[in-house]
Amino acid sequence: MKKIFSGLALATALLAGGIAHAADAKPTIVLVHGAFADSSSWNGVIKILEKDGYPVIAASNPLRSLKGDAQSVAELLASIKTPVVLVGHSYGGPVISEAAYGQSNVKSLVYVAGVAPEAGESTADLSGKFPGGTLGPTLAPPVELADGNKDLYIQQDKFHAQFAADVPAAEAKLMAATQRPVTAEALHEKSTEPAWKTVPSYFVYGDLDKNIPAQAQVFMAERAHAKEVVKVKGGSHVVMISNPKIVANLIEKAAK
Repeated sequence: MKKIFSGLALATALLAGGIAHAADAKPTIVLVHGAFADSSSWNGVIKILEKDGYPVIAASNPLRSLKGDAQSVAELLASIKTPVVLVGHSYGGPVISEAAYGQSNVKSLVYVAGVAPEAGESTADLSGKFPGGTLGPTLAPPVELADGNKDLYIQQDKFHAQFAADVPAAEAKLMAATQRPVTAEALHEKSTEPAWKTVPSYFVYGDLDKNIPAQAQVFMAERAHAKEVVKVKGGSHVVMISNPKIVANLIEKAAK
């Protein structure tokens, strides 16, 4: 009887330890970049998150269509067996809003200068809803695609001032040369039911953002009943590059 009791006690202790370990485990942070950027835009944030013990995946956003881009992220989410904090920058915002819908492992959404559309709204709708956005005149002549769509780039000599004004000029020049195009279709495609209606959301943005004006950010955050909103004074559209610590801190709050 004593041996049986000892075995049960050991099993109970191991089970309790396993439950405690699971409770202490950190969620996986999935980062989704936006238009005119790539996964390397998260490098500064990733260094902080990994140092603090978080597993991180910077997803490659195809930037082809909202439905297709969201599907690619949703498939990634389905492969992750831990809770997830899903983070989207700029056009990555609608992508995470779509991808997280119905995904039980997504516990929080973080919008980094990101668009959080309602059903029937597009990125273009929201970026033009309030004054202050100056992206249109800085775009290069579109690249015509065989399927009738168009690839959009920012003119390289206008990239620094428009997209990354608070980033050193040399770094912004590299970003301009390596920018990934987004299709016109993706920016104008209407969203379906957004996950922010059922998943807690957090917002961080720069008050000098020229792609998505600060007024638009405040409007979207209030509509989503965001748990926390952080305004970065003097911040551009790429606050995750210029202020990685601020962005990482908010992501970690969302993770807790």
